[in-house]
Amino acid sequence: MDLNADVGESFGRWQLGDDDALLPHLTSANVACGFHAGDPLTLRRTCARAAELGVTVGAQVGYRDLAGFGRRYVDVPPAELEADVLYQLGALDGIARAAGARVAYLKPHGALYHAVSQHPGQADAVIAAVRAFGGLPVLGLAGSAFLAAVEAAGLEAVGEGFADRGYLPDGGLVPRSQPGALLTDPAVAAAQAVRLAESGVRSVCVHGDSPGAPELAAAVRAALDHAGFAVTSFAAG
Repeated sequence: MDLNADVGESFGRWQLGDDDALLPHLTSANVACGFHAGDPLTLRRTCARAAELGVTVGAQVGYRDLAGFGRRYVDVPPAELEADVLYQLGALDGIARAAGARVAYLKPHGALYHAVSQHPGQADAVIAAVRAFGGLPVLGLAGSAFLAAVEAAGLEAVGEGFADRGYLPDGGLVPRSQPGALLTDPAVAAAQAVRLAESGVRSVCVHGDSPGAPELAAAVRAALDHAGFAVTSFAAG
């Protein structure tokens, strides 16, 4: 069972999250690539710390939307989106390799994460970028149309669940604008993570910008260990 989180999302003088405290609890790090968050120095430091800890580096790709933190849908033409995703993969991989690591998987961020299951053209663009890069596992919402398209394209699809987000009856996430969207109690998040692991997801996510994210991740990892799950990256090696 993998434990992932979004990291590297600070930008210049603006600090988001506590990556130094969060990374030791993770097996996979979804590192921002500079389009929705992250600057080159932040990304280099984040990749270096992940490599030092043996945490697998993944590319957290998003829309070109720094002002909106990538959480606003952008109707990007497929060819442009494919190029944007490929650009982000290449940039982060160069930084990761300088730190002794590499980009080992891809995860869409924010609005793009949801759009790829609702807009086939955008899903195809992301998948095409991954294939042009040489092929990588793709991390996404378990049971989503996007992961079905990933599998159909011959790529490894890795289903994840969220320890720190509320779920709707249909399996979708409670919108962030509604009550119950975020789970901030470590015990509640840990219990949800175990339920998700028992349901068959391969990775559990804690958002790096969630309140108390390091404490949430520590509780989730301890709960998974206690439940008998071997906590290790799906993309290690």
